[in-house]
Amino acid sequence: MTRIKIKSGSLSGAKRALPRHRDMFIVYDRNVVLHEAKAFGKSPAMAIDADEEHKTMDTVMAICRWLMSMGAGRDSLLVAMGGGVTTDLAGFAACIYKRGIRYVNIPTTLLSMVDAGIGGKTGVNVDSYKNMVGIIRQPELTYICPETLSSLPARELRSGAAELLKTFIIKDDGNYQKAVEALSGTPDLTALAPLVKAAAEVKAAIVRRDEFETGKRRLLNLGHTYAHAIEWWEHSHGVADPCTHGEAVAIGIVKAAEESEKRGICPAGLAAKFRADFALCGLPTEIPCPEEELLPAIRQDKKAEEGKLNFVFIRRVGDVVIKRI
Repeated sequence: MTRIKIKSGSLSGAKRALPRHRDMFIVYDRNVVLHEAKAFGKSPAMAIDADEEHKTMDTVMAICRWLMSMGAGRDSLLVAMGGGVTTDLAGFAACIYKRGIRYVNIPTTLLSMVDAGIGGKTGVNVDSYKNMVGIIRQPELTYICPETLSSLPARELRSGAAELLKTFIIKDDGNYQKAVEALSGTPDLTALAPLVKAAAEVKAAIVRRDEFETGKRRLLNLGHTYAHAIEWWEHSHGVADPCTHGEAVAIGIVKAAEESEKRGICPAGLAAKFRADFALCGLPTEIPCPEEELLPAIRQDKKAEEGKLNFVFIRRVGDVVIKRI
């Protein structure tokens, strides 16, 4: 079974939780509060622009050149501190630098705590297409600090809310409704903390059984076929205020529910329920363009095999299924 190690605790305890290493190097989102990035004392640190525009091989190579200039060896440890873009970029750099060094994720956004920072997926975008080049290789540890959520802008927190809700649509255990209530209006961060840990464990359990996404791990792509297409469309059309990844996922989940209803996979009304729940959480639910304009990106979807798409449909909250279409 795939080894996935998750710990949670305070930021001040993060350094003590790390695996043993000779040298440690930090790559962090320059938007991370300075004292958070310096929680590791005098370790060399590199700030990066952690956005979709900079999620490219150029940034990965810049990290590798920095590691070379700092004398990082095969026994060094790279710590990725930030959101999903940071963990994707730094993780990818760690995977290819000197044919691979160890790395640790310290996610600081809700989205990365419940999704991007767990599971070992790394990668970059190519010509606006999401995550077309990358490697799956597990970090030594994902260390979750819920206290960092209090510093997130409201929109960033909502973006992560979509991935949290997605996780509980896949496996509920009564947590979906709790998450909707915790995220409605002004988010209740105290109620959210145990839900973050529960969602992280759901994803970790799925990945342990299917590290390389040949089966059950594809369930985690719920909402992402449309989400990635929306992100591609907005970038290629130069939209001034594009959806965040989580906002696009929320729209994608509603579309998955609509498609499920059309095929009789779920009862009528599920899409309407998600629209109402997501609206309470401040998330969008409508595609920002004519749907047919998303087709070029959908055809490029990484989940397509032999001309067919592995699409995640929804039977009910807590019960989803993959079908090739």
